[in-house]
Amino acid sequence: MRPDTPAENVDHTGEAARLERTAGLYPEDAEHLLVQAAAHLELAGDRPGATALYDRLLSAAGTLDNPHLVRALKASNLWEYGHEAEARAIIDGVRAASPRDPAPWVIAAESLESHDELEAAQETFTQAATLLLTDVTEPPYATHPVLFGRHRVRRMLGATHDDWDLLADTLHSSPVSLDELHDPKRVWSLGSDNPAELQAEIYRLRAELNTHRAALSRPFPVAVLHWPAPELTELLTAYPSLTSEYPSHEDHLTTIETSLRELAASGTPNLGIVTGTVPSYEAFAASEASSPADATLLPQYATTLAARGLAVAWPPQRGAVCWCGSGDSYGECHGAE
Repeated sequence: MRPDTPAENVDHTGEAARLERTAGLYPEDAEHLLVQAAAHLELAGDRPGATALYDRLLSAAGTLDNPHLVRALKASNLWEYGHEAEARAIIDGVRAASPRDPAPWVIAAESLESHDELEAAQETFTQAATLLLTDVTEPPYATHPVLFGRHRVRRMLGATHDDWDLLADTLHSSPVSLDELHDPKRVWSLGSDNPAELQAEIYRLRAELNTHRAALSRPFPVAVLHWPAPELTELLTAYPSLTSEYPSHEDHLTTIETSLRELAASGTPNLGIVTGTVPSYEAFAASEASSPADATLLPQYATTLAARGLAVAWPPQRGAVCWCGSGDSYGECHGAE
């Protein structure tokens, strides 16, 4: 989640510097931390500084988990301070690469939308939906912004609802419908002298703000901790008391999938899996002045890994390999009914 607090309330320049220092201490998390630092620099008005951070990441593109996301963020930033041609070229490159992560698509499309390139934004959202959601029974939480953004742009273009728009309507949980939230006429009602129209618009804006706050309340996934077999063996050898938590590796994997399915069934969105290592867990326990044998540290460790951007979204995209590391597709492994 990118920061969105106004610059007058936060020292964004100082926060960016802190994140850069943290990236130096945790090079394995540098991608996530420097992206956050660049976002703070954008909010501080230092767009060239943000571009420098994006370029710093892209210079090591071979080691990035999501280079397409960094490129999309760079394009959005460049366009905001006059580098339109370069931004367009980068967006074209992102679209041509067809990433499987929804985030680069959303950022690229919203950048086009914010500069009144509505047709191009619609094409980008549609390309993303077709790639990521064709033949998908239940759209993953991370793909919802693709459908909502596409709905918004098409509403502004006056396009007739299609199947993707209807799907967006069914996924939308606010008491105010997407058609109302995305109605171009709303902007005119804000200038109305009619108290009833103003009251109606305040109601819509409150509903939209509540939806936005709900998203901000979970800046990282609800993550379940996964130990690969060698790591779990090492963990239990060093701390046998944790055997009560992990009777066997097979039980551990089954518990992960069952827990995530139960959370999804209860309506919890934005789920993920984080993979633990014994050295990392021991370092976390030391930072908490506690013993790794303390089982109550395990969920805290999972939350900390998720906050550092290390969570993998669950369930995996259609056709993707299973999260357990078997090498089989998720649908043929833990995703099988």
